[in-house]
Amino acid sequence: MTRSGSLRVALLAPPWLPVPPGGYGGIELVVYLLARELHARGHEVTIFARQGSSAELDVVALAPGSWKEHLGSRDERARECLHVYRAYEVVRRRAFDVVHDHTGFTGMTVGAALRLAAPVVATLHGDLTEADGELLGALEQRVALVAITASQQNQVAGVGWSGVVHNAVDAEEFHVSDEKDDYLLQLARITPDKGQHLAIEVARRLGRPLVLAGKVDPAGQTYFREQIEPQLGEDVRWIEDVQGEDKARLLARARAMLFPIQWEEPFGLAMVEAMASGTPVVAMRNGAAPELIEEGETGFLGDDVDDLVEGVRRSEEIDPGRCAGHARERFSPTRMADGYEDVYRRAIERRSQMSG
Repeated sequence: MTRSGSLRVALLAPPWLPVPPGGYGGIELVVYLLARELHARGHEVTIFARQGSSAELDVVALAPGSWKEHLGSRDERARECLHVYRAYEVVRRRAFDVVHDHTGFTGMTVGAALRLAAPVVATLHGDLTEADGELLGALEQRVALVAITASQQNQVAGVGWSGVVHNAVDAEEFHVSDEKDDYLLQLARITPDKGQHLAIEVARRLGRPLVLAGKVDPAGQTYFREQIEPQLGEDVRWIEDVQGEDKARLLARARAMLFPIQWEEPFGLAMVEAMASGTPVVAMRNGAAPELIEEGETGFLGDDVDDLVEGVRRSEEIDPGRCAGHARERFSPTRMADGYEDVYRRAIERRSQMSG
């Protein structure tokens, strides 16, 4: 720790996308927003990331951009392990007060095994199984484990978590419009778990146009071909990729965001982006949705299609400015950094006590 009380923080990002990602890439965006906020507070932050990452921050560029092609292939795990190995080789040679790993189970396992002088904090960004819980339970004495929602935390039992810190969005990237168009929106990868077929049913029952924005997931090719593509037309439009100002405008002008999620999704950044744009979210009561949505303020929850139809009707009651204000306060980089600073200092104190 420096004399001023600021911390030397190593942030480890996955190897697949640059930081910030420029488009899709929730983890990389969270790492970027956290790094930027910590730097603004006077901390010395170093990001270990893919080549092509931001020059405005101190970045150790490791994985080449071509590795993105291995995501989802049989080479994915080997590439991920090599990235983590190279990152920790540099970490071992430099003096950090805390190492914050966002690379998943590979990174936290390596961090625990190395027994570094600095404590390792690990944020879990995915859903968790019983086997994952066993691994986390084995590592919790060596790694400070952070969940992104209480919903994710509750997926596994008997794990000693160090905290829950919600992901953040950058409010500067979005804007609020009091003038809404008639369309409904779903912004998500196209896969059965995201429930695009249910979004289509909701929109058609309401007689409203629907925009589906998102790439087809590799595991969702059959789903798209058989259940979604045949229904595309004037009332159901598909945009494969939307970024930047086009995405901000699409979010701000939508009547409501549909989120008919069919699995226990641990977060749902698109929901927060919509709410931060003043667009209410109408979601199934699954995963983290009940934790993220404030009913009547930023959206509505339901248990079936009938509930979602009613939620869209009621979304007219929600004031866009008030919706955006709630979301931007709850999911700000400031609040996220507050949470992680607390975790860091407790992890450092715990390591000091163990060493003493």
